[in-house]
Amino acid sequence: MTDPDALLSLAVDVARDAGDLLLSYAERRSLGVETKTSATDPVSEADHAAERLITDRLLSARPDDGMLGEEAADDRAGTTGLRWVVDPLDGTVNFLYRQAQWCVSIACEDARGAVVGVVHAPVAGECFTAVRGAGAHLGDRELTVSSPPDLARTLVATGFAYAPEVRTDQGPLVADLVTAVRDVRRGGSAALDLAWTAAGRVDGYLEHGLNPWDWAAGRLLVEEAGGVVSEVSTVLGGAPRAGVIAGGRQVHDDLARWLADRTAAGV
Repeated sequence: MTDPDALLSLAVDVARDAGDLLLSYAERRSLGVETKTSATDPVSEADHAAERLITDRLLSARPDDGMLGEEAADDRAGTTGLRWVVDPLDGTVNFLYRQAQWCVSIACEDARGAVVGVVHAPVAGECFTAVRGAGAHLGDRELTVSSPPDLARTLVATGFAYAPEVRTDQGPLVADLVTAVRDVRRGGSAALDLAWTAAGRVDGYLEHGLNPWDWAAGRLLVEEAGGVVSEVSTVLGGAPRAGVIAGGRQVHDDLARWLADRTAAGV
C-alpha cells in the first residue's frame, strides 16, 4: 500500500492549490451560479473550477485510483483499492456571500474507511489534517476533542438541508435541541464543523442530509482526535435522511440518546 504520508502530502498540496484558486474567484465581482437540488442549493463556476483542478492533479499523480466528487467527477472505481472523496468547495453559500466559513475537503479511503483527510480553510489559512492511526493536527498542534461534563454544557454545531419539506421538520427538532444544550452553532460547512469538533472549538456535531464528500475527511479528523462518529437515519420531510453524529464519546452518546428520544416522541 502507498505510504499514508505520501497520500497526505499530495492531498495537502492539492487542497492548498484549490484554495488559492478559490480565493482568486472570491475576488471577482460576479460568478456564474446555477442551482442543484433546490432554489437555495447553489453551485458556482468556482466549485466546478476547483473540482477540475483537484481531479486533474490527483489523477495525474495517481491515475489508477478511484474518485468521487461532489459536482462533476464520476464515481470512478479505480484499480488500486484507494478512492479520493472530494468536496471542492464546502460552504458555497458562505463563499458567495463572502463569508469566511468555507473550505476544501479531500479524503483518500480504502476498504476500511479514510486513510488520510484534509480540510483546508483558505480564508483563515488553516489546514486540518489526519492520518489513520497517527492523530489529527492543525499545523504542528495535535487535536483533541473536548469533553464537557453533560449535554447542558455542550456546544453543538449543526446544519440544515436545502429541501423545504426537510427544513420544516428540522426546525422543531433544532428548537428542542437548543433548550437541551449550551447553545447551537450553524456555520454552513459540514467539513469545517467536523474539523472544529476535532479541534474542540465546538463539542459536538449533528446534521442530516449529508453526502459522503461532506464528511469523509472530517470524520477521520474527529476519530483521530479521540472522538466518535456514527451514521444515523431519521425520517424528515417524509423520508429517511442520512445523518451524522460526532464528538467525544460522552457527547456523541448524549446526542444519540437525545435524537432517539425526540424522534421516538415525534418531535
